[in-house]
Amino acid sequence: MLSENDRDRGQALPLLMIVMAVALVAVMVVARMATAADDAARARTAADAAALAGAAEGRMLAGSVAAANGGVLLDYDEFRVATGTAVEVVVGVGVARARARAEQMVEWVPQ
Repeated sequence: MLSENDRDRGQALPLLMIVMAVALVAVMVVARMATAADDAARARTAADAAALAGAAEGRMLAGSVAAANGGVLLDYDEFRVATGTAVEVVVGVGVARARARAEQMVEWVPQ
C-alpha cells in the first residue's frame, strides 16, 4: 500500500512548470518594452541632432546626422520665422518616431 507521502510525490512539478512559463512570458514582455524604450530614446536624440543640423546647414546634413545617430529622416520642413530659419524634422528609429524643431537665429551685434 502507498502511504500518503508516496501519493503526493510529483505534485510540485506541474506547478513549477506553470510558474516557469509565466516567468518566461514576463521576461519576454520586459525585453520588448526595453527595446521600445531604447528606440524611443534614440529617436529623440537623432531628431534633436538632425533638427539642429538642418537649421544650420539644410536637409542634406539633417539626413546624414539622423543616419549617423541610427535613424532615418522621415520628414523635413523648413520655414522662415522672424528670427531666421526654422526646421522641423521627424526621425524614425526601429518602431519609434520622434519630432524635433530648431531655429537658426541671426543676431547682429553693433560694434
